[in-house]
Amino acid sequence: MRPHIICHMGTSIDGRLHPSRFTAVAAGISASVLRGHYERIHDGFDADGWIIGRKTMSEMAKGTERHIAKALRVPRETHVARRHGRKLAVGIDPSGRVHYGKDNVGGDHAVAVLGEQVSDAYLAELREDGVSYIFAGPKGDDLPRAMEQLGSVFGVKKMLLEGGGGINGAFLKHRLIDEFSTLIHPAVDGVAGTQSIVDYHGPEGDRPGAGQALRLTHCETLEGGMVWLRHAVERAPG
Repeated sequence: MRPHIICHMGTSIDGRLHPSRFTAVAAGISASVLRGHYERIHDGFDADGWIIGRKTMSEMAKGTERHIAKALRVPRETHVARRHGRKLAVGIDPSGRVHYGKDNVGGDHAVAVLGEQVSDAYLAELREDGVSYIFAGPKGDDLPRAMEQLGSVFGVKKMLLEGGGGINGAFLKHRLIDEFSTLIHPAVDGVAGTQSIVDYHGPEGDRPGAGQALRLTHCETLEGGMVWLRHAVERAPG
């Protein structure tokens, strides 16, 4: 059984993703207090780990590529390294482009979600680094399969999805999001086309949220004027 997945994100009032683009905080409001709400709530969920996309994972892992000569051909099967009871840092990386250099990201055990087309040299690099990995089908886009493996192999019950808009959109399309936790900053981005917290990349006219409905379960105004919303995702009537 796959874990319960909470999409935990911060946004401006116009739904945008990147705080560097937000308007300045109002006079008398502490920017550090606003920034601190996200991690405080993240920790309060006491999840078994978190999930992000390739670009963010590359920025956080900060490893460098190593050339491994004569890497052995290995079957495309789940590899479980030494977790030592740590939470999981899961990176969705179909093409195998993230380099870790160690077995953790921020102290949490690294797990790569890959496509079966990745090279044997890359898999050898992950094993040397102590990184676990699972496969999401030939192209790395079978997210339901990957999440089932997270549950069955690693025994996780709850995960936080904290990806970019594209990853979040793919999870929504596959009906893998069970809940949204959204922190709305007292700020605006305002530029058309900038990335939002859910940015599905699919055929024109596709509706990734079709058949799903949101039910508000919590609304709270936090210090500094940030608003925290929680929505349960339900199958839509009809």
